[in-house]
Amino acid sequence: MTSHAAPPIALNAIPARIEDLRVALFSGNYNMVTDGANKALNRLVGYLLSKGAQVRIYSPTIAEPAFKPTGDLVSVPSFAIPGRAEYRIASGLPRSVRRDLDAFQPNIVHVSSPDVTAHRAVSWARARGLPVLGSVHTRFDTYPRYYNLAWVEPLLTAVLRRFYRRCDGLVAPSESFAQVLRDQRMNYDISLWSRGVDREIFNPERRDMAWRRALGIADDEVAIGFLGRLVMEKGLDVFADTVEELEQRGIPHRVLVIGQGPAQSWMEARLPKAVFAGYQAGTDLGRAVAGMDVLFNPSITETFGNVTLEAMACARPVVAAEATGSESLVDDRVNGRLIRPGAVHAFAEALKVYLTDADLRAAHGAAGEARARDFSWDRINQSVADTYLRLIRQNARRKG
Repeated sequence: MTSHAAPPIALNAIPARIEDLRVALFSGNYNMVTDGANKALNRLVGYLLSKGAQVRIYSPTIAEPAFKPTGDLVSVPSFAIPGRAEYRIASGLPRSVRRDLDAFQPNIVHVSSPDVTAHRAVSWARARGLPVLGSVHTRFDTYPRYYNLAWVEPLLTAVLRRFYRRCDGLVAPSESFAQVLRDQRMNYDISLWSRGVDREIFNPERRDMAWRRALGIADDEVAIGFLGRLVMEKGLDVFADTVEELEQRGIPHRVLVIGQGPAQSWMEARLPKAVFAGYQAGTDLGRAVAGMDVLFNPSITETFGNVTLEAMACARPVVAAEATGSESLVDDRVNGRLIRPGAVHAFAEALKVYLTDADLRAAHGAAGEARARDFSWDRINQSVADTYLRLIRQNARRKG
């Protein structure tokens, strides 16, 4: 089937309001496995639909996804990642999906993962004179180092640059990560799409001492929390090494792990005394986060740090790697500590202070909760809608 480019959009026909938007959203994982990126995308779609915009999502699908998708979801071809079967890679844009796109008639295309389908979606949009927004959700370029493939990073960065430079603009979840993208010359139009936190779910009142006791954590024990998928790129090795140093130094503590993933057996073997609470969602997740006493987040792959914000909203201090995302949320020595990535001894020292000083834990936790109040989902998602409208206007002016 031969494709024909659409005629240029007349300036007087440019969408001026959010209800005029028709967004084709491409995701590599919209609802297969729960993570911070797809939760943010589903929240965005829900907000857009509530304001009258039209949205159609194109993503790999599976028989039993982690949760029900928000909006109309169209399945695209995909294949399982070797060794990580819970994830699938979108692998193309077949004729049936192109027909669906033509029928939907989007006025902007949003790509959220640099896979084959997204590459072809950008080409489809270019052929029709449509603007493209790319959202960047994770530090893909850092992943190889966790699988002994650090030599691949420069090549992967170059591939990502080619993809993101084909977009009209990017949105990044934190200013620190936006600056990384600028330094890498990924694009010259980078806006912020931050992240919000649901204060009904995440707040200090969710703490439930009976729940902790049921897990075997005594009221007077101080729990170091890990929150997230149990995959090596979350810094599990640094987490385990740090906890082992605390144990060797005889500093009392408990470890509360919230989440699940393919590296769980590895982590259980490294931390046999840890409590594994498994996957939690909704108010159960809020209870679990409030059940920890300090969050330890050594990951350097996050671009925002949803888990950091959720812990802050529960008035928990955070010890995190000084990396993109966390450094935009954690004010060092005010609501937590920022430590050089991989510095196990420094991480242990920072945690020791919180483990032994209840007053400091309370003061830094309160400061974190106050900071978390700045993150409203509606305001944050409106900023993406505003970016859509701006890119559409700019694209129409370029075409004259």
